[in-house]
Amino acid sequence: MPAPTRRDWLARRTFLRGVGVSMALPWMESRNVWAGDGGAAGAAGPPTRLAVLFSGNGFHAKEWWARGEGEGMELGQVLEPLAPFRGRLNFIKGLYNAEALKGNIHSSQTGNLLSGAPLASGGEIRSGTSVDQVVAQARGRSTKVPSLVLGCEKSNPSVHKNYSMLYSSHISWSSPTSPTPLEIFPALAFDRLFKDDTTREDTSVLDAVREDAEDFRRSVSRDDQRKLDEYLESVRDVERRIASAGQRGELQGWKPALSGPDMPRPADGIPQDIGEHMRLMSDILVLAFITDSTRVCTLKLNNDHSSLRFPNLGVDYMIHHLLSHSDTPDWLKVNRFFIEQFAHICRRLDAVQEGERTALDNAALVYCSSMMSGHHDASQLPVVLVGGGGGKIQGGRVLDYSGQAQRQMCRLYLSLLDVCGVPHDTFGDATERLAEI
Repeated sequence: MPAPTRRDWLARRTFLRGVGVSMALPWMESRNVWAGDGGAAGAAGPPTRLAVLFSGNGFHAKEWWARGEGEGMELGQVLEPLAPFRGRLNFIKGLYNAEALKGNIHSSQTGNLLSGAPLASGGEIRSGTSVDQVVAQARGRSTKVPSLVLGCEKSNPSVHKNYSMLYSSHISWSSPTSPTPLEIFPALAFDRLFKDDTTREDTSVLDAVREDAEDFRRSVSRDDQRKLDEYLESVRDVERRIASAGQRGELQGWKPALSGPDMPRPADGIPQDIGEHMRLMSDILVLAFITDSTRVCTLKLNNDHSSLRFPNLGVDYMIHHLLSHSDTPDWLKVNRFFIEQFAHICRRLDAVQEGERTALDNAALVYCSSMMSGHHDASQLPVVLVGGGGGKIQGGRVLDYSGQAQRQMCRLYLSLLDVCGVPHDTFGDATERLAEI
């Protein structure tokens, strides 16, 4: 006799049903319902959004630089695509993660990039909750999606020189032992923002199943009636919270720039053209922000120790990781290609007016890598911050912390937590903010 399928199991389970709704029930004593399965923003304006973009293996050692200030700031060749945003750009030099220096290998330099936490070695998985998820856990109830975690290269589960390669595949961590699930399929990322699984937004799930619930209640014991009432009330509480998300003070006084997508749904699968893949993910990040589907996003353009190739650039003879070990013209070409994705996001957000500011002015966009160059130099990290953070961040500056004793990367995160309205006294290995941010 064939083993029962998931469909068979669902057919045997008891559901409360209504028009377009089916609600699974909790375990009951008096009735076998399981059929033996055994089983941030102020009230007057738009919110501040936080995005972190990452590319692995660092940059061209001689062309990652900035000098001067304001619109007269000079940029190295890697950063030239960001020239239109010099007045809202902070080039941050000299920050580092002390814990990242212990392993001196890709995984050990990436797994704590957004947390500054010690990393477990020996194949064990333990890092720290990343700054994006700290914001999402505090502010994510205000939006449909608490945070959007995007990538353009699959996660690598192997071990390299005593450290799990999951560290080099994930920059976002929901907890010290849980990298946040990474979405690399543009269509699925798009669906998460715009596809609504509930058939009628204007009808409560409980209202839809009310009649069936009343009939069912008469068929179970008093203890199970109490359990059913508690269960239904817990569902009602979630519905209330969802309904109130658009009514709380932080959402009053403004509307998202778009009420729906202004781009067609991407085709299923992963684009074979890496340029198309990265641009789609960049556009989805922009859509997520300007429809207020989420206010927190990370976009990992590739892994550290990456295996991506770039035939779209005529650079198909060597994978990204190996290319990073030499400062060739092709390496510079790849670097600029990555920064062009960041510039595209800045450009699109800056085109969206939100009251007196643009969506870029209302965002804090960080671009970083886990090492300065492909030679594993993590004694200082490449960091660029673009956007006004809702009027809280001054741009047009080169901020150099190289000579300071306290130059933890987590000082930047403490400042960004303030910008996002989630102040902390400490974060990672930092107890002081960057006064300039």
